[in-house]
Amino acid sequence: MESNIFHLQYAIDTFYFLICGALVMWMAAGFAMLESGLVRAKNTTEILTKNVALYAVSSIMYLVCGYAIMYGGNIFLAGMGEVDAAAVLGDFAGREDGFEGGSIYSGASDFFFQVVFVATAMSIVSGAVAERMKLWAFLAFAVVMTGFIYPMEGAWTWGGASVFGMYTLGDLGFSDFAGSGIVHMAGAAAALAGVILLGARKGKYGPNGEIRAFPGANLPLATLGTFILWMGWFGFNGGSVLKLGDISSAHSVAMVFLNTNAAAAGGGIAALIVARLMFGKADLTMLLNGALAGLVTITAEPSTPTALTATLFGALGGVLVVFSIVTLDKMRIDDPVGAISVHGVCGVLGLLLVPFTNDGSSFSGQIIGALTIFIWVFVASLIVWGILKAVVGIRVTEEEEYEGVDLSECGMEAYPEFVSSK
Repeated sequence: MESNIFHLQYAIDTFYFLICGALVMWMAAGFAMLESGLVRAKNTTEILTKNVALYAVSSIMYLVCGYAIMYGGNIFLAGMGEVDAAAVLGDFAGREDGFEGGSIYSGASDFFFQVVFVATAMSIVSGAVAERMKLWAFLAFAVVMTGFIYPMEGAWTWGGASVFGMYTLGDLGFSDFAGSGIVHMAGAAAALAGVILLGARKGKYGPNGEIRAFPGANLPLATLGTFILWMGWFGFNGGSVLKLGDISSAHSVAMVFLNTNAAAAGGGIAALIVARLMFGKADLTMLLNGALAGLVTITAEPSTPTALTATLFGALGGVLVVFSIVTLDKMRIDDPVGAISVHGVCGVLGLLLVPFTNDGSSFSGQIIGALTIFIWVFVASLIVWGILKAVVGIRVTEEEEYEGVDLSECGMEAYPEFVSSK
């Protein structure tokens, strides 16, 4: 009887992991739609190419070496084989906490769930450097980011390894449930390094300090992308519970789903209100980014807040993201889609809010963890971007930028019947 229950729990937890991984993979479509909607028409094909290619690069690099760096063990060379049920049951035999202790799932499902997180971090970079970066330079960076930079900081956090042999972030009181810092802030840190070396788009900032708006080409697509991301986030946060096959875990999953949705709603409404007060109009792009900001904020700890608290946390993210986008523009940090503000600034906010509801974390641990992740990813990315800039160049020519990178990088336009690049 006990063996049958273990078999059932193994099947349920593995299946749940795979479904949540598929939901997170669907976020790749969300990023592609959001970014293609917020860039100008002449750069649409290239941004779509980047999003599909970066997902493929992430999948290969994490399979080849990233997972081994982050968790140990080379799944790339592991055969499928047949699962040894006796060995699985033996790993959990004699547990005093019974079936509710530990997660029971296939190692292959764990890899699948983790690899889609890597692709999410890389997708954040794509939008921030849009409209002026060389496609192949971007993909070269993706190889290093997904194969080494991300797995290293992942090893120090979720992997439980000590940071350069000095300290363990978990022992210092650092907690990041689903990746506000580990995934989102890390992606934003890599993006910020690239944007600094890349420079702003031509004509974005005037000689007298004026900021010129470059409206996105397709706001319906951007809205669709936001809804896809919102839906995928249930897998992102819900899957991070790691299991479903017992009463406690099932309740935790339900609370995570509830809080994830509440935070997104709170962030969207808060950003819409702030935009109305600041600009006198209901700004759709701020509404979209506000919902995403709420999602990023709650990602650090979606299991312990009440639904009301989650809504308020999301609203804080929605307010902050509007001010962050405006501030970065004033600093002449050109981020076409607001990715650095949404994922970086609100990622930090999410980490700092964790101790309010999770007594297993501490403010000092959260700050040390955030600094560790940011400094590592930013400095490592700055070095890689710098090498690429010196060796092959990372920015297209001024003429190519004017005509649109669709033609220079991909040789085709996304809307050939409606838009001429000439």
